[in-house]
Amino acid sequence: MRFLPIGPRTLLAELDDLDQTLALFDALLADPVPGVSEIVPAARTLMIRTAPGVAADGRLAGAVLARQPAPGTPPAARASETVELPVTYDGADLADVAAHMGLTEAELNAAHQETTWQVAFCGFAPGFAYMTCDDPRFDLPRRATPRTRIPAGSVALAGRFCGVYPQETPGGWQLIGRTAVPMWDLSRDPPALLRPGVRCRFVARKAEVRPSAAIPQPQPEQGLRVLSTAFPIVFQDEGRPGQGGQGVSASGALDMGALRRANRAVGNPSDAPALEITLGPVRLRADRPMVLALTGATQASVAGHLIPRGAAFAVDAGDEISIAPPGAGMRSYLALRGGYRAAPVLGSAATDTLAHVGPEPIIPGAVLTPANRPATATAVPEPEPPLPKAGDLVELPVTLGPRTDWFTPKMVRHFLAQEWLVTPQSSRVGIRLQGAPVTREDARELPSEGAETGAVQIPHSGQPVLFLADHPLTGGYPVIATLRPEALDLAGQIPPGARIRFTAAHDFAPITLRRPA
Repeated sequence: MRFLPIGPRTLLAELDDLDQTLALFDALLADPVPGVSEIVPAARTLMIRTAPGVAADGRLAGAVLARQPAPGTPPAARASETVELPVTYDGADLADVAAHMGLTEAELNAAHQETTWQVAFCGFAPGFAYMTCDDPRFDLPRRATPRTRIPAGSVALAGRFCGVYPQETPGGWQLIGRTAVPMWDLSRDPPALLRPGVRCRFVARKAEVRPSAAIPQPQPEQGLRVLSTAFPIVFQDEGRPGQGGQGVSASGALDMGALRRANRAVGNPSDAPALEITLGPVRLRADRPMVLALTGATQASVAGHLIPRGAAFAVDAGDEISIAPPGAGMRSYLALRGGYRAAPVLGSAATDTLAHVGPEPIIPGAVLTPANRPATATAVPEPEPPLPKAGDLVELPVTLGPRTDWFTPKMVRHFLAQEWLVTPQSSRVGIRLQGAPVTREDARELPSEGAETGAVQIPHSGQPVLFLADHPLTGGYPVIATLRPEALDLAGQIPPGARIRFTAAHDFAPITLRRPA
């Protein structure tokens, strides 16, 4: 087993195969390592996160290794529940997959139905389950060129796994069919139909989907009315960590410090939901008296009077609040004293724009109603840090790993020396960068594994993607480095046209084991 660095509170345990990985995962659940807060299992790895104040270092690695089962130990018997999924076998890759397996299409369909599939782990998107089976013929390569759009409900195969895409998304798996049964439904408890340990049998028939109960939505009341906005506004709080078992990332505010400053300014708990505003301009109107504070990239004005950044300000019914595009930075946070009424999903009101979990993005015409929760005294504005603007060079510290050794030392030096341009294609999912590509000497495929917020993934194009809060829980491209946690707020404020240079205090090396005392 190898232990690879990701960050000060995250490491990657790498094993030989899926059975070893799941056996160790079971052992860690049965005998938890003190200080471990979350484990994200994948095909050959466990991504292990620790609690605040606990280092992901050699001592932790030694404690994990001490729980490794004896060689040949099978994974524990998992859940006994079996789900039957109706499938229409008409996928775009059905003929190619059948030819690769040396079967006719009818024989492939029969083999797929005769097999019992079991969920090993979840990731990529909420409700996306990686299912395995004992039939070695289903060990299939991904497509050479990923599709930019795969319809929701597509049944697909790749690398010994079968999966069902819960929503429309890009992807590189081989499509053999489709099902109308929803994989992710917030009216269910739990929302994910397929969870680790669940068995699945596929049957060739049309699905009968019955409507689920609608989630009640609060009726619009008097509050803060959105008159206009250049980009959708989203609710954000500190996110929903600990939901990896359902394939759900933490999400949350991209500039967590700015969110907390806004809340403290109006007397809210620092983790209360606030509005995350991207760029601008934005116009709002208060239907009733309220107290607000805006932090982050820009300032608010009321009746032509500019409000200092971070200061609490009162408005009366009928007052309009204008928020101009920022001269530097990307995102601002508008907190309301007493909080907004925002329905939590899995314990958080954060809007995950990739997974479509949480409140819907806010568009013109929306009315945001106050929650009127208890609040303490308003606070004096805290200092707002300087933010980058287009054309600036921003240095971001990284930990090299976990897959730095997939690249030559020369290419790693190039990655660190390059000034990477931030492109307009960036979003809450990640920052897409442009520069002289980072290349590999081989075309090995990486089995899907956990990806941390701040991961710098290198796809086949060689153009890095810096994962932000709404990134996929797992990924199949090697991560050359991972942003240090203290730099995440700054990364969330870097606008298109700025440049990034990554800096590393140490060379890459696997974590040296230290046996627990």
